[in-house]
Amino acid sequence: MAVLLDDKLWFPNPLDGDDDGLLAFGGDLSIDRLILAYSHGIFPWYSFRDKIIMWWCPLKRFVIFPNEIHISHSMRTLINKNRYTITINRDFDGVIHGCSEKRIDEDGAWLGEDMIKAYTELHNQNLAASVEVWDGDNLVGGLYGVTLGKCFFGESMFSRVPNASKLALIYLAKVFGKHGGVMIDCQLETSHLKSMGGRYISYDEYMKYVNM
Repeated sequence: MAVLLDDKLWFPNPLDGDDDGLLAFGGDLSIDRLILAYSHGIFPWYSFRDKIIMWWCPLKRFVIFPNEIHISHSMRTLINKNRYTITINRDFDGVIHGCSEKRIDEDGAWLGEDMIKAYTELHNQNLAASVEVWDGDNLVGGLYGVTLGKCFFGESMFSRVPNASKLALIYLAKVFGKHGGVMIDCQLETSHLKSMGGRYISYDEYMKYVNM
């Protein structure tokens, strides 16, 4: 059963959460609490309407292993055209605000100013990273997430042109894997991520990678 957090820095055992993965609510978005959360596979979703932080830890984890990233024929064709430039950590602010564009005013949106501030601070501490997709000088897509150990915990992605977020994910998998990364946490299954190699693993297996 999900519990109410107090001011102390702690989380309940993920095995005691609700069946849907909801573990706790309340608390804050301090760097120390976020690091503690991600090191146990816990992540926040912000209830914009109620301004309540909800902490989730599904026991079936949807992940992509960098060496299993699937690149479709159409994506290979797009990559080979070299139309877009892809960078890492060139414009974290632009990416996180890009990810918030279609969420900030929507019912149930979670990527509001408090979340943006918290993850920007993580980025300033080298604990969060972004991937940017550029068409000339225009930012047309990207993604961002938390980086701890050998894992990347994906938070959100966006596209202003078709397939920009896919390009960002493919680039992330290649670069992250090349530098020793072992797992990209996708948080939830989507058809978009499943088509690119996402699959479920158990929480126990997931934590083995987190603790590497």
